[in-house]
Amino acid sequence: MKVILLGEIKGKGGEGDVIDVAQGYAENYLFPKKLAVAATKGNLKQLEERRNNIAKREAVRMADANALKETLEGKQVTVDAKVGDEGILFGSVTAAMIADAVKDQLNVEIDRKRVELGKPIKVAGAHQVDISLYREVRATVTVLVGVDAEEAAEETEVEAEAETEVAEATEEAAE
Repeated sequence: MKVILLGEIKGKGGEGDVIDVAQGYAENYLFPKKLAVAATKGNLKQLEERRNNIAKREAVRMADANALKETLEGKQVTVDAKVGDEGILFGSVTAAMIADAVKDQLNVEIDRKRVELGKPIKVAGAHQVDISLYREVRATVTVLVGVDAEEAAEETEVEAEAETEVAEATEEAAE
């Protein structure tokens, strides 16, 4: 069944996109939540008339997302957590905790659903976390768990030195 999306649906498309979905999905989910309308001749004609307005809104959303990316990209946030022996956390750091830390420390409000963790963080240290801002626009934030910013910088330097030494040893062995 062909439908016209009225808003962005993750994995399906954005406002104004005409997509093909299962009839049950359309009738039981998309239509009752007013996320889509049936792609009839009349609705398609209305869509063509609205294309200009949709393009303007899309441009504004992309500009906002890119500005937010500039604000977030490469920043560090600290999440406090109880750390046990050998750097293992008691519990885990979740997307909601990271979203709260970004709001408190960077004054940027993001939805926890936009934080792409994959799996919860269960080890202390510095972790790279992607935040999906809008469609393909993503920002990467460094999350420091259970460590100070200075300690994390030192750890990063030590890791970089170790990687350099390994690379040099590999090059010497290759010669």
